[in-house]
Amino acid sequence: MSVRPTAGHRRVEPAGAAGRFTVVHVITGLGQGGAEAVLFRLATHPAQSVRHIVVSLTDEGLYGTRLRAVGVAVHALGMARGRLSARGMWALIRLLRALRPDAVQTWMYHADLVGGVAARLAGIRALAWGIRNSGAHLQRSSRSARLVLRLCALLSGIVPAAIVCAAQNAAQRHRQLGYRASRMVVVPNGYDLSRFARDAESGARMRAVWGVPGIVPLVGCVARWDPLKDHRNLLQALGRLVREDRDGGLQCVLVGRGMSPANEGLAALIDAEGLRGRVLLAGPSDDVPAVMNALDLHVLSSCAEGFPNVLAEALACGTPCVSTDVGDAGLILGGTGPVVPPEQPAALADAIAAALSDIAVRGRDAVGHAGRERVLAMFDLQRMVDAYADVWRGVARADRRAER
Repeated sequence: MSVRPTAGHRRVEPAGAAGRFTVVHVITGLGQGGAEAVLFRLATHPAQSVRHIVVSLTDEGLYGTRLRAVGVAVHALGMARGRLSARGMWALIRLLRALRPDAVQTWMYHADLVGGVAARLAGIRALAWGIRNSGAHLQRSSRSARLVLRLCALLSGIVPAAIVCAAQNAAQRHRQLGYRASRMVVVPNGYDLSRFARDAESGARMRAVWGVPGIVPLVGCVARWDPLKDHRNLLQALGRLVREDRDGGLQCVLVGRGMSPANEGLAALIDAEGLRGRVLLAGPSDDVPAVMNALDLHVLSSCAEGFPNVLAEALACGTPCVSTDVGDAGLILGGTGPVVPPEQPAALADAIAAALSDIAVRGRDAVGHAGRERVLAMFDLQRMVDAYADVWRGVARADRRAER
């Protein structure tokens, strides 16, 4: 069979030809996002016996080239985002039949549905779904996302052999939404702690790029423009601190997709709080460790999360954190930083002020030490790699037993 990843044709060799246990990952796209980053870490970790192949339903995004550069096969099917076509579905079925993997792992609602059905039609029963969403505030999600979630809940006892959740909180919510509880397993995210580490030099370089002096208290948030990330909550909290003269001269940097002056909704929120000149809109970044090292404090202001990667990434860099109490945020922080109710900017403002005061007295490194130690103890990448491998080998064994 031939496929067209981005340009030209490439022969597809059956997965079994490599002689290693092979997993095909099906994901909506490979742009900048938490699920995409976890998949990249999982597929490129050197200490594993699994061969990975990645299929993007849309395009190669940010990670396609990076995956291929380290030897991971990538296939981009070119489907329109958010729209399922019969041609694209048939292309996925044919690709899975040609690859003949030992197991298939899908990522997020749309890929769970499309990839799951395609895998079953391709004769593959060793299938694991991947839930990355918290399941909270679904009314704020798109209509298509809500519909797909309902369909997935109905099919969760038929299509996947396992359902992997990144967070305990997400597993509980999805059970309540009708997902088959007996098929769920929680695998917390893991991080390359050699890459996410304290690096004062990279932080200083990033501040220089932004034009923020080292003596200025710098608060930041790494999150795309999305209602569930609730940038309004953060900006209202900062506005309150400025008006009450409790800001300590801080500046704020917003990093992520949509964090640009062209975002009229975001610009309006900044102006409404009188924060023009205090907030730097830095857009997406390919160097999140440097971003985290540049910050004195990272703030997660979301109203809904599953397992918020940015908290663990910040902590791993020794960056103190403040977070709203969403998803597994409290579990990640484990008492190393303040956790406040979501959608309460007054409470968030108080937590930010208290954290900055502590940092001013004890120093950033001293305040951030406990968070770094917690991530080292609980969220090592090898632990995640091994847990996923156990899931895949388990569903493959169950499939072989069923065939006897």
